[in-house]
Amino acid sequence: MIATGMAGQLVAFTPKKAGKTIAAGKSCATVESGKWVGPAKLGFDAEIIAVNDNLSGNPKLANSDSYGEGWMVKIKPVDMGAAMGVLTPGDTVGAPYEAKMAADEFAGCA
Repeated sequence: MIATGMAGQLVAFTPKKAGKTIAAGKSCATVESGKWVGPAKLGFDAEIIAVNDNLSGNPKLANSDSYGEGWMVKIKPVDMGAAMGVLTPGDTVGAPYEAKMAADEFAGCA
């Protein structure tokens, strides 16, 4: 949600294929907005188990329904322990994002 809010309206979404294993730091998809084109990177080794073909046809779903119909890919970690070591619990994310939003004068995703 925050990333799509900062990038602006998505105009293209090109995922890697389901069944492909992606290394940590590599892209599972390419996203494009009016402001930015770039990779959606993974923080840990994972297999893509599903891609949202609806998003490819209607990338605006990522902005309008990012927690519902706008999902990008579903992944399965190669090593769950390693994945848990790099994932950040939701309750520790708020303050750093709020500081970044304030520094960037970003009003939010509403």
